[in-house]
Amino acid sequence: MKSRSQDQSLSDSRELDRSYDPLTDNPASKPNKKTIKQRFLKLLPCCRSGSSSSITQSNISDDDELLTVRYRPEGLDRLLQQTNFNKKELQVLYRGFKNECPSGVVNEETFKSIYSQFFPHGDSTMYAHFLFEAFDTHSNGSVSFEDFVVSLSIILRGSITDKLNWAFNLYDLNKDGCITREEMTDIMRSIYDMMGKYTYPCMRDNASKEHVDTFFQKMDKNNDGVVTIEEFLETCQKDESIMQSMHMFDNVI
Repeated sequence: MKSRSQDQSLSDSRELDRSYDPLTDNPASKPNKKTIKQRFLKLLPCCRSGSSSSITQSNISDDDELLTVRYRPEGLDRLLQQTNFNKKELQVLYRGFKNECPSGVVNEETFKSIYSQFFPHGDSTMYAHFLFEAFDTHSNGSVSFEDFVVSLSIILRGSITDKLNWAFNLYDLNKDGCITREEMTDIMRSIYDMMGKYTYPCMRDNASKEHVDTFFQKMDKNNDGVVTIEEFLETCQKDESIMQSMHMFDNVI
């Protein structure tokens, strides 16, 4: 016999993917399965719009698929409090996440594999590694649905400060509270590697160094060789182009 906590966890999961109606305690109509891989990856930094990739969906029923999920997400009510998504949006996101990751979590290799499909002419391995670490908020080598949806909520619906803090965390590779030239150089090289050699106009060999130099000229106010979160926030909030870019995903979902 299942324990009460197990029953509640299963109920929470079914409510998230709408495989049952909590009001009537009856099965709901079977939803249309749609992958959110395209939607998810378009939202992340440096991804080009218009990219697409198809993936074969399994014909497993919702109930059977639920039985294969080893990790159960937190309850819907808690995710409503933690994110800026409504109930329907969370249900759509959960179904898509579960279709891509039946185990309930995604590891780094799977994340890299999915991400690489959007950059066939480049090598996205290193940038995907940095991005995965930003989503892996518990530093346990995996991204759960909660990790995914909380970060996605910040990227899409967060305040300007929240979005900038998330971006700073992405660039702060060793999470010590400041961005060094070495860290920004690694980020820029990973971006150029990801975009590949067939970009137009062609990028010069020293382009990544020039970007790093420009970044530190703008951000490093006291010229101590590192950029703190305070310097980063102050500079970004005064830069009109950066502020406009913070709104580019506002109406995606």
